[in-house]
Amino acid sequence: VQLQACGGGLVQAGGSLRLSCAASGRIFSINAMGWHRQAPGKQRELVATITSSGSTRYADSVKGRFTISRDNAKNTVYLQMNSLKPEDTAVYYCAANRQNKDYWGEGTLVTVSS
Repeated sequence: VQLQACGGGLVQAGGSLRLSCAASGRIFSINAMGWHRQAPGKQRELVATITSSGSTRYADSVKGRFTISRDNAKNTVYLQMNSLKPEDTAVYYCAANRQNKDYWGEGTLVTVSS
């Protein structure tokens, strides 16, 4: 499974960004897809996940501001990020789980200025 993420960039606090991640390769039987992030000097953390049936889970820090969605026909997962805060600044990584194995894409940098 290969994952290609895009959509990061620089935005002012209060602004919005939309990340997308397209899966290719052995994409059948992909269950959950999601986003993690890693801020400078911090551990990687879960942001949001979505299963093939549409069940979602969010980190408490992003609930109400971020929305994860998935287009199974396009094998793509999206992360709509609204009301961004400087503390959301991080490298965001797309991830997929297939047959109990995790796959990771290259990160995309999100920088939120105050």
